[in-house]
Formats: sequence, C-alpha cells, structure tokens
Amino acid sequence: MKQLFFLILSVALLMKVGWVPNPFVPEAEIAAGYEGEVVLYATSWCGYCKKTRELLRDHGIAYTEYDIEKSVKGERDYKALEGRGVPLMVIDGEVVRGYDPKKILKLAKGI
Repeated sequence: MKQLFFLILSVALLMKVGWVPNPFVPEAEIAAGYEGEVVLYATSWCGYCKKTRELLRDHGIAYTEYDIEKSVKGERDYKALEGRGVPLMVIDGEVVRGYDPKKILKLAKGI
C-alpha cells in the first residue's frame, strides 16, 4: 500500500513540475497560455517543418521553435498538447496540426 501511495505521489509531483503531461488538463487550457505567440514544434528532418519555417520567414512572422527530439521543454510541451505528428504549432492560443498554410497565415497575421 505504501508503494502505491509513493507511486501516485511521485507521478503527481512530476506532473506538477511539468516533466510528465497532465492528462486531466484539456488541450485548450494548455494552448491558452500561448496567447500572442507563434510556437512551432518540429524536427530537423521533417519536410513539412521546413516548409512551415519557410512560410513563416517569407511572411515575416516571428516565432519560437522547439525541436522535439533535442529540447526537453519542447518534447514535454509537445506531449502536453497531445502531439502525434510534426509540425505542430500553437498560434495565439490555437493549435494547428500539420502543414496548413492558409490557417497558419490567417491566425498568425491576426497577432
């Protein structure tokens, strides 16, 4: 019984500090913390990630990028957003999955 208690306590602490995503926090609540920002979760080898970077650069859109394979924070946030593929973006609190130029520009130009 003690072991179960310590396991539950350990997982709760890991969720509290952000090392383990909290499955009980809705994606919308997590994404809301990105208001006024453009954040790209990507990898170095992904062709659509490269196209997303080019799109943002060509339109002069400032963004923060996290390589989910090299950044602990990037991987943690990506998992918290229920990432299942790249690119994954959060633009002004809204999640964009995959390469969707129209949606990316529509959301990013509004910032």
